[in-house]
Amino acid sequence: MFFQVLLFSCMLLIITLFIKKKNYWKIRGVVQETGIIWRYVFGDRSLSEYSKEIYDKYKEDQIGMYFGYTPALMVKNLEDIQAVLAVDFQSFYKRGIVLNEKDKLGDNILSIDNYPRWKILRHKMTPVFKNIRLKTMFYSIDICAQNLVDLIEKDTQVREKPYNIIYTYTAASIGAAVFGIDTTSKSTIDSPFVKMAWDAFEPSFSTNIKFLLNNMLPSLFNILPIKLFGDHEEFFIGAVKNVLKKRRNSKKRNDFIDVCLELQKNGLMKDPTTGYELEPTDELLAAQAFFFFIAGTETTANGIHFTLLELAANQTILTKLHEDIDEVFKDGKTELTYEDLDNLPYLDMVMNEALRKYPPIGQNQRFCTKNTELPSNKLKIEKGTVIIIPIYSIHRDEKLFPNPDLFDPERFAPDRIKHMEKFSYMAFGRGNRVCIGMRFARIQIKACLVRLLRRYTFAEHSYKPDRFERSTFSIRDSNARYEFIPREL
Repeated sequence: MFFQVLLFSCMLLIITLFIKKKNYWKIRGVVQETGIIWRYVFGDRSLSEYSKEIYDKYKEDQIGMYFGYTPALMVKNLEDIQAVLAVDFQSFYKRGIVLNEKDKLGDNILSIDNYPRWKILRHKMTPVFKNIRLKTMFYSIDICAQNLVDLIEKDTQVREKPYNIIYTYTAASIGAAVFGIDTTSKSTIDSPFVKMAWDAFEPSFSTNIKFLLNNMLPSLFNILPIKLFGDHEEFFIGAVKNVLKKRRNSKKRNDFIDVCLELQKNGLMKDPTTGYELEPTDELLAAQAFFFFIAGTETTANGIHFTLLELAANQTILTKLHEDIDEVFKDGKTELTYEDLDNLPYLDMVMNEALRKYPPIGQNQRFCTKNTELPSNKLKIEKGTVIIIPIYSIHRDEKLFPNPDLFDPERFAPDRIKHMEKFSYMAFGRGNRVCIGMRFARIQIKACLVRLLRRYTFAEHSYKPDRFERSTFSIRDSNARYEFIPREL
C-alpha cells in the first residue's frame, strides 16, 4: 500500500512540475538549476555534495531551484545568510520540516515550526546547558570516555570499525548525561540507547523516501500517517516516564531530568509576552530528551571520527596535540576536570578545523513565512520559498578559507579567528536557531579526544575520500579507518 501511494505521489509530482511554470527564477533574474533532489535520492553521495557541485558551478550569489512544486533558493552571500538566520529571523524562523500531528518524538525543539511553541520550549530548555549543569553532566561524559578507551584496549576487534565504537560512545554518553549512569551495568557503553540511536539515524531507503515526500510533497506527507521516529516512541517515551517517576522523590542532580521535574512542578509553561501556554507532559519532555539524540549522536560521532582521521593524516599536528594533552596529566595526574578542557586551546583549534572541513550538518534550510527581500541585491522572496544554506560548500569556499582542503588548525588561532568573516563558519549553525546543545557537544568531543589521545596515537595514513555516504543533512564516512597504537607513557 505504501509503495502504491508513493508511485501515485511521484506521478502527481511529475504532472505538477510539467504544468508548473519553469521560469519562476529566470523572470526574477536568478540562474536556475533543476533536479537536485532526484540526483540525491537516486545518487551515491550526500546531498551536501550535490549542493556543492551547484555552488561551484555558478559564480552568482543566488541559485534558484525547486523542491517539488516549492521554489527554493541557495544563498551564497554571507550578508544574505546573516539576514535569513538572524537579522530577518521573523521572516525565516521555520525550518520547513513537515511533521504529522501525532509524531510525538518528532515534536521537539530542533524541528518545531510553530513559533510560539518553539520559543517557549527553547527558553525553558536553555537552562539545561548552563555551566553548573554542564559540569554535572561532564562527570557522566568523562566516565563514558574512559569506558570507551578501556573497551578499545580489551577488545581489539572494535578497532576494525572505529566509527562504530565512536558512535557507541556518543549515544551512551548522551544517555548517561540525560538519564544518569546505570549503576547495575559494568560499563556505560552497554547502554540501551545505543541500539535505538543506530536504528533511528542510520541512513536508509526508507529515510530517503520520507525526505523526498517531506520536501517535494509536504501536503501529502502531512496527510499520510508517517512518523519520522514512530518506531521508537514506545521505548523512548517509556524510558523517560520511568526515569521521571524514579527521580521525583530523589536528591537533585542538576541535570536534564531535574529541569524536566521543575517544569512539571511549576505547571503550565507560559510566555509572558504572548500569553501562549503549554503543558509540560511526559510526552513533550520525552521529545526534548529525544532531541539530545537527534542533535548529538551522529553529528558528534562524525566530528570525533573526522578529527581522528585528520590527525592520523597530519602527524605533526598529532604530536603537538599529544604534548598539550600530556601536560594536563603531568605529575601522575589521572583525573580530567571540566576546567582542564578550557586549558587546551590547541585542542579547540584542531576540533574547529575538523568541523570546518566536515561540518556536522552539511546544509541547512529555512522556510519563508512572509514576503521579504534579501539585502545583497534586494531580491524579492515570496512567502513559501525554501532558502538553502550550503554550509559544507561555504566551509570549502577558497575565497573564505584559502586552500580549503588543507587541514590547518592555525586558521582558528585567537589572532586569526577574530578576523574571520561573520557567518562564514557555521559548524553548529548560527543565528536565533543556533544549536542549543553546542556547548554540550564540544565537551563531549573534547573529553573523548583527550581520553583517546592520552592512551593512543595513530599510524600515519592519508585521508582523501572520493565521496561521502548518501545522507540528507550530515557529512558521513563510517567506513574510513585509522589504526590505534598504544602509547608508551
